[in-house]
Amino acid sequence: MAPIERITLFKIPNDEDLNRVLEQYKTLAKTAVKDGKPYILSTAVGKSFPDPRNKGFNLSVKTTFASLDDMKYYDSECEAHKALKAVAGPVREDFLMAYYESVL
Repeated sequence: MAPIERITLFKIPNDEDLNRVLEQYKTLAKTAVKDGKPYILSTAVGKSFPDPRNKGFNLSVKTTFASLDDMKYYDSECEAHKALKAVAGPVREDFLMAYYESVL
C-alpha cells in the first residue's frame, strides 16, 4: 500500500494570523505522536505564491501518512492536530482538503 498524501489549502486573510498558523504547523511536526511515537511521515507547509489560479488560498500544506488509518487518527484523535485546529479554525476564511494514494 502506498502512503497517503494529503493536500490542505487555507485562506487566511490576516498575515499575523497566517504566521501563527505556520508556527503551529512547526509545533505539530515536532509533537504529533501515535502510541507515543511520531507517525506523520512528512509535512511540508508554506505561504502560497501569489497567483490568480490559487483563488485566494494563501497557505499550502502537504502531509504524508503511512496509511489511511494514520490519517483518520490525525483527524479524530491527534492532540497536536487538535491544537492546530484551535489556532487555524477561528482565523481561516476557508479551507480545502484532498487526499490520495499516488499511482507513481
